[in-house]
Amino acid sequence: MKVLSIVVPCYNEEENISDFYDELMKTEAFFHEHDVELEVIYVDDGSKDGTVKNVRALHEKDERVHLVSFSRNFGKEAGIYAGLQKAKGDFVAMLDCDLQDPPALLPEMYGYIINDGYDSIATRRVSRTGEPPIRSWFARRFYSLINKMSRTEIVDGARDYRLMTRQFADAILSLDEYNRFSKGIFSWVGFETKWLEYENIERKKGETKWSFWKLFIYALDGIIAFSTVPLALASIMGVIFCILAFILIIVTIIRKAVFGDPTSGWPSLVCIISLISGVQLFCMGIIGQYLSKTYLEVKKRPIYLVKEEL
Repeated sequence: MKVLSIVVPCYNEEENISDFYDELMKTEAFFHEHDVELEVIYVDDGSKDGTVKNVRALHEKDERVHLVSFSRNFGKEAGIYAGLQKAKGDFVAMLDCDLQDPPALLPEMYGYIINDGYDSIATRRVSRTGEPPIRSWFARRFYSLINKMSRTEIVDGARDYRLMTRQFADAILSLDEYNRFSKGIFSWVGFETKWLEYENIERKKGETKWSFWKLFIYALDGIIAFSTVPLALASIMGVIFCILAFILIIVTIIRKAVFGDPTSGWPSLVCIISLISGVQLFCMGIIGQYLSKTYLEVKKRPIYLVKEEL
C-alpha cells in the first residue's frame, strides 16, 4: 500500500486536535479503496495549552497519529519544514489544524495527482469572508506588490494547504535555508501545479495566531526572500538624490555670484537636509534587513529543536 502523510502544524490548538482528526478520518474510506494508508503528523510549535496532551491521547488510540513537539515556538515555517522532514509517505499533504483547510478536499486533490499527472495540488481562497476589510485590502496589496518585484509568482489567496508527490516534497526539503517563506518556495521549485479554489472558511474554535503585525513581518520576509528590488530601489534613490544635490550646489553658487544672497532660505535648507537624511536612513534600513537575513543564514543554527517525538 502507498502512504499519504498528513502534516499538521499547530500552535495552541487544543480545541481543534480531535475535531480535525475526526474530519480527516471521514476520508479514510476513500483512501482505503485506493490502497492508500494514512499517517498524521501533528507538529506542535511550542504550544502553551493542552495541544500536546490531546495529540498523545490520539496516539494511544491510533498509532498512525504521530507527534513532533518543539522545545519552544519556532514559527509555522519551521513547523512546515519539520513535518515534511518527518513525513515518509509516497504523497504528502499539509493543512492547518483549525479546519479552515477542509480535509474533505483531499480525495479530489489525490485524484488530480493520480489521474492527471500533477506534481502538486495547491489551494487558494476566492473570497475572504469573515476577515477584517483592512486586513484583506493589505493582503491583496502585498500579493500585487511582490509579484511586481519578484520573478517568482505568488498566487493571490494562496494557502499552505496542498497535496504533493514525494518528488515535490523532496525538492522543498532541498532548500534548507533558515529564513523560509513557503509560499515562495513552493512556486520557486516549479513542477506541475494545479490550483483548487474554494470559499473561505472561518475557524470554528479558538483564535487566529496571526496578528496584523505578524502578517506584516511575514510579508516583509517574503519580499526580502524572493526579491532584490528593494536593494536596487535604494541604489536608484541614492543616485537621484546625489544628482539633485549636485544641481542644488550649482544653483546655490550661481545665485550667490549673481544676487549675492547671504543666508536667507534656511528653513527650506533644513527641510532638504531632513528629506535627504530620511532617504539615507530608509535605504540603510533596507540594506540592514538583507544583512540581518544573511547574518542568520551564515550562523547555520537549526531551523527547529525537538523536545518530544512520538
